[in-house]
Amino acid sequence: MARHVNTRRQFLASIGATVPSAAAAGVGIVDTHTHFYDPSRPQGVPWPPRTEPSLYRKVLPDEYIRMVRPLGVTGTIVVEASAWLEDNQWLLDLAASTPFIVGVAGRLEAGEPGFDANLERFRRDRLFLGIRLAGAVLAERLARPEFLGDVKLLSEAGLALDVLGDAASFSHILRLTDRVPRLRVVINHLPVDGSEPMLGEFRHRPLIFAKVSGVLRRVNGRVPANTAYYRESLDRLWDAFGEDRLIYGSNWPVSDRMAPYATVLDVVREYFQSKGAAAGSRFFHENSKAAYRWAPR
Repeated sequence: MARHVNTRRQFLASIGATVPSAAAAGVGIVDTHTHFYDPSRPQGVPWPPRTEPSLYRKVLPDEYIRMVRPLGVTGTIVVEASAWLEDNQWLLDLAASTPFIVGVAGRLEAGEPGFDANLERFRRDRLFLGIRLAGAVLAERLARPEFLGDVKLLSEAGLALDVLGDAASFSHILRLTDRVPRLRVVINHLPVDGSEPMLGEFRHRPLIFAKVSGVLRRVNGRVPANTAYYRESLDRLWDAFGEDRLIYGSNWPVSDRMAPYATVLDVVREYFQSKGAAAGSRFFHENSKAAYRWAPR
């Protein structure tokens, strides 16, 4: 029993379960997937739609920080959900005034005119860590030379590519990284249903990371909150990506539709606690640095 308690204490300390020690040591939980937006702006927002009242509201860092700091979260990477070019700047301005935000994954249209100029503009900001695109866009544009050229520019700039998609996008991710081998890719919202046959393909792809931001499931009208229910799907990710390429993301505030933030965090925290203190530290902090190259603020 003493050994278990000691191991647990080491794990919690390593990932910032107590905020003061995490801040003093410069480590803690970094949530790599949040969204901030403000529908009350004069121009409004393209996402989320008004038809989703739980999401269509002002969602800004103050609310998030108050909620997560007591849980040991010490920073976040914000992912742009808007297709509007200037919303990249809106998020960067928000991040500049919010030290809790360690970076932004923006949205630029690779393969479309103006990408190179827009990339050059935003990459000058050290908080701009990369871009995200949808798996369907990747599938549609993968054969286009101008798309591959733009992705190579992204890779040469040292920036990451987030991909939002389902299991069908996995083969396209593999083909893309065959053609742009130095590109760092972060697959969003894993685990995804139906992905089991393809996961093994990622074992020997050291620059492809798995963002564990889609764990919870609704089953018969309820969302199981116990880690044991999700252990099998998490084991498959562990087997495919290993200790060094799994990273934590909450997908807040979208995650609120499934469960409170504390539940989202606790399910994965318990799982990685079972893997030991080093694995927990990598999952919650160090691996995200390798994927995004964010710098402490």
